[in-house]
Amino acid sequence: MSKESNITVIKPNVNKGFLYEIKKNWALFVMLVPGVLILIINNYIPMFGIVISFKRYRFHGNFISSIIKSEWIGFKNFEFFFKTPYAFTITRNTILYNLMFIILGLIIPVAFAILLNEITNKRSAKVYQSLMFLPYFLSWIVVSYLAYSLFSIESGFINRGLLSAFGIEPVRWYFEPKYWPFILTFFQLWKYTGYNTVVYLAAISGLDTEYYEAAEIDGASKLQQIRFITIPLLRSVMVIMTLVAVGKIFNADFGLFYNVPRNSGQLYSVTDVIDTYVYRALRNTNNISMAAAAGTYQAIVGCITVFTSNFIVKKIDRDKALF
Repeated sequence: MSKESNITVIKPNVNKGFLYEIKKNWALFVMLVPGVLILIINNYIPMFGIVISFKRYRFHGNFISSIIKSEWIGFKNFEFFFKTPYAFTITRNTILYNLMFIILGLIIPVAFAILLNEITNKRSAKVYQSLMFLPYFLSWIVVSYLAYSLFSIESGFINRGLLSAFGIEPVRWYFEPKYWPFILTFFQLWKYTGYNTVVYLAAISGLDTEYYEAAEIDGASKLQQIRFITIPLLRSVMVIMTLVAVGKIFNADFGLFYNVPRNSGQLYSVTDVIDTYVYRALRNTNNISMAAAAGTYQAIVGCITVFTSNFIVKKIDRDKALF
């Protein structure tokens, strides 16, 4: 007499297609529609304006007809832009400032996040975290007035308060380019360190405490726990944040570089970046085509940069790549 064995047949997970997903989760897709429409209107439809970079834009009635009727001149706008003495300066400033922001914006927030996590008094930790996060909500207009209250030649706190107390001659801050790489770096870090610290602090809070308990049993000190547990487990978040920052390496913070130096012409050699150059090209010369060419150059090189950096990360560790 043979016994029939009970065999459970596991059906393969067959992908039933996009239409099946819409039918099954239609409510979620309906909720997604407003966000997709805003994304298309704000981010994708304006991309058709890239054609202005290749035309000699002239006004013909309205914006659409002006684009259509303007003369096609190919890459002449790009040639003119790269022949100007500003092309190298603004590209150099944009890249070097962003490299500095990426490096310091990784080291300092991670250090502060680890320090805040080690504070045993959680109420004090919350107070410190809130104080660090507060500058993130200030606009660059407000920050520019704070900077002016410090560096004003006539009434600035540094000139009239500190330097005069020691008998030192006032410094013409808004006419001396050599100080501004440090000043701009300071204000950028002051404004965004709190936000980045919260991101890393949230990642640390999500780490499994069993690692630390096992390390304590083995006799590991706090520094050893940070070195061999916290930092390695934060590496994925650090890579993602760095990749996002690298993708914006050709995009400068307009408010920082325009408002904080107060658009001082004497500081253009160290404060002028692609974004401020495009703005001034539109405002002063009304050369829409050349401004569009500079913006297109910025977007294309930035896109190439993020794809290249993601490709390098993927070759090193596929799990840490963005896509």
